Amino acid sequence: MNLFDRILEARGITGPTKAVFLSPQYDARHDPFLLPDMEASVERLVQAHDRQERITIYGDYDIDGLTATTVLLDALNSFGFERVKAFIPNRFTEGYGLTIDAIERIAAQGADLIITVDCGSLSHAEITRAKELGVDVIVTDHHNVAPQQPPAVAVINPKRLLQDHPDEYENYLLKPSSAFKGKIYPFLDLPGVGVAFKLVQALQSRLTGLEPGQEKWLLDLVALGTVCDVVTLVDENRTHVFWGLKVLSKTRRAGLKALMAVAGVRQQAVDARSLGFALGPRMNAAGRLETAQYALDMLTATDPMEALQYARQLDEMNQARRREQDVILKEALIQAETFKDDPVLVVASEGWNHGIVGIVAAKLLERYQKPTFVLAIHDDEAKGSARSYGDFSAADAIRSADSIITKGGGHKLAAGVTVPASRIDDFRAQVNAFYKQQNLREQAQLLLPSADTDAHLEEVTEELIAAIATLEPFGNGNPQPVLRTEPLMVRGVRRMGDSGQHIKLTLQSDTGNSIDVVAFNAPDYFFVEQGVSIRVWYAPELNEWQGRRRVEGRLLHLEVV
Repeated sequence: MNLFDRILEARGITGPTKAVFLSPQYDARHDPFLLPDMEASVERLVQAHDRQERITIYGDYDIDGLTATTVLLDALNSFGFERVKAFIPNRFTEGYGLTIDAIERIAAQGADLIITVDCGSLSHAEITRAKELGVDVIVTDHHNVAPQQPPAVAVINPKRLLQDHPDEYENYLLKPSSAFKGKIYPFLDLPGVGVAFKLVQALQSRLTGLEPGQEKWLLDLVALGTVCDVVTLVDENRTHVFWGLKVLSKTRRAGLKALMAVAGVRQQAVDARSLGFALGPRMNAAGRLETAQYALDMLTATDPMEALQYARQLDEMNQARRREQDVILKEALIQAETFKDDPVLVVASEGWNHGIVGIVAAKLLERYQKPTFVLAIHDDEAKGSARSYGDFSAADAIRSADSIITKGGGHKLAAGVTVPASRIDDFRAQVNAFYKQQNLREQAQLLLPSADTDAHLEEVTEELIAAIATLEPFGNGNPQPVLRTEPLMVRGVRRMGDSGQHIKLTLQSDTGNSIDVVAFNAPDYFFVEQGVSIRVWYAPELNEWQGRRRVEGRLLHLEVV
């Protein structure tokens, strides 16, 4: 069995699943009407179309919400809805999700129907208020759901099925043996933009204007939102990103073309990494610093020069975000040393931008290898973000502090919380007590890379890398393959970067084959001495420079042997 086949076997991609995984078929999509309340939402929208009612799409300020908003704006326009507008809340003045104040303003503007994207599942009071004001609400969302649904016309959220049929799913996929096959939606980890896209597919069965097949042109937006929301890239998500990248490579959207140009992404070579590390941060910068409306304006721009202006503005915001992030990180690192013995880090300070603290939390998690909360204090309130890993749920930790916090929630690995400034110490004590109650073992080991398989250097070739490319798009649930090789002799050590923070090791096997492995911002233990023998974990990649091509490795971990 060759090395690529061993990688496939390690991932369970064998037999009939191999062809399906390597070549996802868009036409094998799941029936959108298997989602909860899809029929009711379509009926209500057909009625709105017949009456040309005023519709407000209530988005969110992250990329999932922005792309979902744009998908619906684009599709409803194609279907012939004439009075549709978008509302994007401001992170700093309104916060996440529906608010009663926003509902009242939208109602005062004459809206007949609100469609939420990427929010709304827990907004009972807000939707009740909308109903009192004579405004119907359709919720499209993918976040956690309540036991009792809010009083909306429809709540389209795949997670409702996990609540109703918990034993029928495993890792968000309907079990092959389930008696509900063909009766309930088989995949529950759609992002908000994926749920919005399924609504579009359902509407195609009742309305004209967006002919079957033409909805594929929306997949550039779906791919962007899916990758940046870090949902698992399996099943329908993989299909959407696989085909969405092809659409993005020839997208008609002036805004996305401009953003790729500003970010230095070659349109014909765009991949999932480009979305997560080049386009995504620039779009998110608007909502982190000022308002996400700038990013929405870029996505919906039709004039190329106007789109370029927005893209440049986002690029400048992203640079400002990085500068501000560096300042906060330095201060947070100093404070973290005080609490470095705690299993959960909780740091807080006045003057920090709460739109940026989530990124800082991720940096601290990486540095200290422990779940982290970073709180920005403003007046008597502290707002912040959490990042976690492994088996520790940040959302559950927040729930354990219900008697302390003002509000909070989110996902297992990323969450948000608001705490009275006077109760920060109490909150820190509670989340640490909660961690200890979990009796977790060897959590730090979960941060180490796991190799798909062992490999000999002579097997790591250009042909292998070409084969690995067929597994793209890479991301959550489908990471780039990792190889482990041992023993290798360190034949060369080269420090790189302004302060020598990067490293390149030249490694040689006992058969004489060699490979260079590179790590940027490398941890101290990567700086080994020439002549030592090591085992390495690395992702094989092709380095092309000045017309020369050579196989290298992105160094992920090493052990001296």
